[in-house]
Amino acid sequence: MARLKAPRRSSALSRSFDVYYRDTARTARMDALNRQFVQRGDLAFDIGAHVGDRAASFLRLGARVVALEPQPRVFRALRLLLPRTPDVTLLPSAAGNAEGDITLHLNSRNPTVATVAQEFIEAADGAEGWRGEVWDQSMIVPVTTLDTLIKHHGRPDFIKIDVEGHEADVLMGLNVAVRAVSFEFTTIQRACAMACIDRLCVLGDYQFNLSLDEEHKLRHSRWLNPSEIRADLAAVPDKANSGDVYARLV
Repeated sequence: MARLKAPRRSSALSRSFDVYYRDTARTARMDALNRQFVQRGDLAFDIGAHVGDRAASFLRLGARVVALEPQPRVFRALRLLLPRTPDVTLLPSAAGNAEGDITLHLNSRNPTVATVAQEFIEAADGAEGWRGEVWDQSMIVPVTTLDTLIKHHGRPDFIKIDVEGHEADVLMGLNVAVRAVSFEFTTIQRACAMACIDRLCVLGDYQFNLSLDEEHKLRHSRWLNPSEIRADLAAVPDKANSGDVYARLV
């Protein structure tokens, strides 16, 4: 999830609605990108759904969706925003490498950057573009794994992961290759993205591409091999802040 400038606490979710639902040009770009990975009748997992703009895109494309969001207040909004149909399963949970519980760190002024990764908070401390971000609350939330989700809901055609520095741990909870995956990366934690690439290469023969910030457009006309995407991520300027790496099975 692209980082939002922190609004006043009372308007934090309203800011998310404005960015993720009311920008029609962004929505069109997002649907066009997702259409390359999600078709009618597919199953998509949305890990770190926030207010559900990606899940809503998958539904518009005719997919079934399993969406996870551990923040209680955001989860309540998610239930209101997404349709209550058999095509939608919403779970108030985090994902990780093992079942159990974990501490979720909340940023009450900027709920898009809630995280279970203490390393992410440490990386953001004083970093350009992250000054002023404060994780001022915490709570214990349940954790599931991608393997468990697959056991209960079936193997997905696409998995989107956006969990603020916890992406590699989520992928460690997956032990089968899936057709396509996206995971968020940030320039303050490039090592996490490299670990995600390493994990996917253990699971299958993947090619990679990249979309920066809110472009919702693949930057390369051809797909990259693991060495090329690692070099590409290393060269992304710090000011880019964040983006999504896309991976597809060859």
